[in-house]
Amino acid sequence: MNTHPYLRAYLAGIFIPALVLPLVLVGFIVVRIVFQAPVPIEQALVFPMAIVPMLWGLWNMFYVWSRQHTHLPIGLHGTILPILMAPVGACVAVSLHVLTLGPSGPVWFQACTVPYALIVCGFLAILAGYYLLWKYVVGFVNRVLGIA
Repeated sequence: MNTHPYLRAYLAGIFIPALVLPLVLVGFIVVRIVFQAPVPIEQALVFPMAIVPMLWGLWNMFYVWSRQHTHLPIGLHGTILPILMAPVGACVAVSLHVLTLGPSGPVWFQACTVPYALIVCGFLAILAGYYLLWKYVVGFVNRVLGIA
């Protein structure tokens, strides 16, 4: 009997972003409406909301396929994903004129400048978060679905 391990891996991978990203969108919309923020941040979230769950699912499928060859722990495997997504996302944002690279830091929507030091600290926090989410949540869902 075919148990469809890659379909189950995809579904386990999209579990976290499919739950979290709509809440993030609602939070940004509420902040924009309540605080009258002039930055159209929800427009920048629509594209990632479509891409990020798909990437998590495909990345988990890749983990299931490659674990016999690499023997890489799932936490480290998940930590590689933002390292691949960040430059691609930055290139897309620059090409869509959502992000402009300035001397002191990138400028979002020609309104908000973020210092490079803060971006590095935030990226390190994201790497730690991805490691923990992949190790404990995605790994748990993989075990529940019988693909770990």
